[in-house]
Amino acid sequence: MPGNCETVTRTTEGRSGTEAAFVLSRGVVALFAVAAGAAVANVYLSQPLLVTMGHDLAMSPALVGSVVTLTHVGYGLGLFFLVPLGDVADRRRLIVAQLLLLVTALSVVAAAPTAAALLAGMAATGLLAVVTQTLVAFAASLAPPAERGRVLGLVTSGVVIGILLARTASGLLADLAGWRSVYVASASLTALLALVLYRVLPRRSAAPPATAPRYGQLLRSTLTLFARERLLRLRALFGLLVFAAFSTLWSSVALPLSEAPYSFSHSAIGALGLIGVAGALAATVAGRLNDRGLSRRTTGIALALLAASWLPLAFTRSSLWALCVGVVLLDLAVQAVHVTNQTLIHALHPAAGSRLIGGYMIFYSIGSAVGAIAATSLYTVAGWGAVCALGAAFSCVGLVLWACTSGVGGEGEGSR
Repeated sequence: MPGNCETVTRTTEGRSGTEAAFVLSRGVVALFAVAAGAAVANVYLSQPLLVTMGHDLAMSPALVGSVVTLTHVGYGLGLFFLVPLGDVADRRRLIVAQLLLLVTALSVVAAAPTAAALLAGMAATGLLAVVTQTLVAFAASLAPPAERGRVLGLVTSGVVIGILLARTASGLLADLAGWRSVYVASASLTALLALVLYRVLPRRSAAPPATAPRYGQLLRSTLTLFARERLLRLRALFGLLVFAAFSTLWSSVALPLSEAPYSFSHSAIGALGLIGVAGALAATVAGRLNDRGLSRRTTGIALALLAASWLPLAFTRSSLWALCVGVVLLDLAVQAVHVTNQTLIHALHPAAGSRLIGGYMIFYSIGSAVGAIAATSLYTVAGWGAVCALGAAFSCVGLVLWACTSGVGGEGEGSR
C-alpha cells in the first residue's frame, strides 16, 4: 500500500525519529481516511435504526432519542480525556488499543438484552470512536505544512463518507438481517482495521522526553490553549454551530421520511446518505484552498451556502428533489468549514496537534448533541417546519459571527 505513489519525507516538531522518517504516500493517506471514516461511522449507525431499536427493547420515544445523545456525550468525553494522549503517547499503540476496545463496545451493543445495556454500549462506542481524531491529528503531523490542507481534506473526505454511508449501510443491513447485524459487521471491520494499522503505522522510536507533561497537566494545557488562542476559540464556535445544523438535519430527517406520504424503509432512508457524499468533494477542495491562504473566504461562502440550504429542505414533505438539493448544499458547506477549521488550528502549535483538534472537536460534539436532542424534541411538538427553522437559525448565527470577526488573522487567518 505505501510504496507505489507520490511520497514525501519530513521532520515535524514533536515527532520521534521513526515518525519523522516515515514516508507518507497516497496509499497511507487513503488508509487514514478509511480508518477515520469507519471509526466515526459508529456514532451515526443508530440513526436509521432508532424506531426498530425502540420496538425491540420496549423503549419509550424519549429514551430512544437518548441513544443518539448519549453517543455524542461519550464522544465529547473521549475528545477531552483520550485524544490529548496522542501528543505524548505512541500514537500507533494508542490507535490500535482504542480500536480493540471499540470492538468490545460494539459487541456489547450488538448483544444488548435490555435498554440499559444498549445505552451503556452506545456511550462507550461514542467514547472510543474518538480514535478518528487521533488519526486526523496523526495524519496532520505527518504532512508538510504546505500540503497539510490537502492531506486533512483527503482524510476528512473519508470521515464525511463514513458518516454519510453509515446510514446507508446501517439501513440496508437492518432490512436484511436486523439491527444487531449492523454492529456485528462494524465490530468485524474495526478489528480488521486495527490489524492493518498495527502493521502500517510508524511507531515511536524513542521514549517521550522527560519534560513531557503528566496526564493532568496535559488536560489542563488543553484549557490553557483555549484561553490563549483567540483563533482556536473562534473556530471552535464555528464548529459548534455548523455541526448543530448538520445534526439538526441528520438526526431528524428519518422521522418525516418514515411517515406518509413516503413511508420509506430503513434502507431507503439510509440511501439518502449517498447524496451527501458530495460533501467529500468540498473537503478536498477546501483543503486545497486553505493551502492557498483562502481560509476566510472559504468559510464565508460555506456559511452562506449552509444558511441557504434550509430553504429547499423546508419543502422535504412535498418534494424529494428539494430534499436532495438541500442535503448536498448542507454537506458541502459543513465539510468546507470543518476542514478549514482543522487546518488553521493545527498550524497554531503542531506539537500540540492532538490537544488542539481534540479540544476543537469537543465543540463539534456539543453542537451535534444539541442539534440532535433539539431537533427530535421539536419535531414531536411542532413538526418539520420548526426543525428547518432551528437549523437555519444555527446557520445564520454562524454567518453573522463570521461577518463580525473579519479582523481575526486576515484572509489566511494565520496570525493571532
